[in-house]
Amino acid sequence: MKIATWNINGVRARIDALLAWLQESRPDIACLQEIKTVDEGFPRAEIEALGYHVFTHGQKGFNGVALLSRIKPDEVTNGLAGDDEDLQSRFIEGVFSVTGGVIRVCSLYLPNGNPPETEKYTYKLAWMERLQAFAAARLMLEEPLILAGDFNVIPEPHDCWDPGMWQNDALFLPRTRAAFRRLEQLGLTDAVRATTDAASLYSFWDYQAGAWPKNHGIRIDHLMLSPEATDLLISTDIEKHVRAWEKPSDHVPVIAHFDVKPIEVAAA
Repeated sequence: MKIATWNINGVRARIDALLAWLQESRPDIACLQEIKTVDEGFPRAEIEALGYHVFTHGQKGFNGVALLSRIKPDEVTNGLAGDDEDLQSRFIEGVFSVTGGVIRVCSLYLPNGNPPETEKYTYKLAWMERLQAFAAARLMLEEPLILAGDFNVIPEPHDCWDPGMWQNDALFLPRTRAAFRRLEQLGLTDAVRATTDAASLYSFWDYQAGAWPKNHGIRIDHLMLSPEATDLLISTDIEKHVRAWEKPSDHVPVIAHFDVKPIEVAAA
């Protein structure tokens, strides 16, 4: 089973790239972030024509997450619990039937948090606390759980091209990285780092200052796995070539392969 996460940076602006990628990569489940559209504006028909079920938690102009799946989910839930006043669309959870039970997949877009001296950083840290509480509760189910998305966290110095350039950024501040480590301490595993220690593995290159040709990137898109999901993990991949496509997102898809089969596969 192939599960992917990709910050698409505007689904309507990148629809051609998204359709090409779905046909090339053929993930069983794709978690999208920053769809930047309300649910009614999502280009559902084009994606459904490729054999995918489409579920969105959209927002006008910014944020927004989606689940695209070749198998129909048993249930889908929008929003991260813990703050009824938070109206930002950053979280969607799907439960899918697979051999041996179910697999739980969440697409999340964690707040950026910059500038760090503002309420934006306070919101980021509070959101991470809510995510930790959610993960702790879901881990009690002892099911394969995958938190996939743009975490806006650079976990370690080797996950960016120049740590000195990022030392005062909300993505790399000590409190941000400590909050990420608390997720790991719950029992969640960073899928990419479970399969490789290679340096210069990035998932984001800014549009500015020639970041892409210079390979000045950072790794902020992650798949965090419960122990049950980690036991099923076969391999991971970062589909870096997608960054070179016409009108690209500044992120690329991050992939994990699992030793599990869906109960029902939608026809393509």
